[in-house]
Amino acid sequence: MDAREMKIKAAAAALEHVEDGMRLGIGTGSTAEEFVRLLAEKVAGGLKVEGVPTSERTARLCVELGVPLKSLDELPELDLTIDGADEVDAALRLVKGGGGALLREKIVAAASSRMIVIADESKVVDVLGRFPLPIEINPFGQVATRIAIEKLASRLGLSGELRMRMSDDGVFTTDGGHLILDASFGRIPDAEALASALNTIPGVVEHGLFINLASLAIIAGPAGARVMGAKN
Repeated sequence: MDAREMKIKAAAAALEHVEDGMRLGIGTGSTAEEFVRLLAEKVAGGLKVEGVPTSERTARLCVELGVPLKSLDELPELDLTIDGADEVDAALRLVKGGGGALLREKIVAAASSRMIVIADESKVVDVLGRFPLPIEINPFGQVATRIAIEKLASRLGLSGELRMRMSDDGVFTTDGGHLILDASFGRIPDAEALASALNTIPGVVEHGLFINLASLAIIAGPAGARVMGAKN
């Protein structure tokens, strides 16, 4: 089973949690896109849902495939969000933002009664930090913000390069007009402490540590999909 087949397996297992009439948060990234494709088939077959996309990229795919969409202002309370992750640990702490949509992803997840993470087994880690942590920052004062993050990391015993995310057209810009610093901290032994500290820096718009947001994770491997860390 190749990587895409595993993503499809995880997406299909998540789709079993979708019920008629649900208000859905729809994530961003390659695994979430497989979910959108499967969801669109169900919608074509008569399933009634309304989706709130977490990025312009996801919105375009939903429109193309016929998945009905609303804005989060129109549907401010959601039943379920299904999204991927760059990393997930046994406590369902996540690193997200590899696709650049972490701010909207976190807003949508927080507005949902439940969040289901879908991923292949390569995303499961013992300790977060193997994947560089995305930190979304305001363009204004970006140098001062970078320095503040570096000092904070040093106080927490973390080190590693902070790299400005680039795109083919230059500096990468999020849907909200912000920049992303990818922090290669390595192992993050206390994700809660880092998340709280990053929230105190004024220039940090959001970060990719998703803590106490996921309800369960569906992890796909060669043997099929399994549920990890289920909680109420």
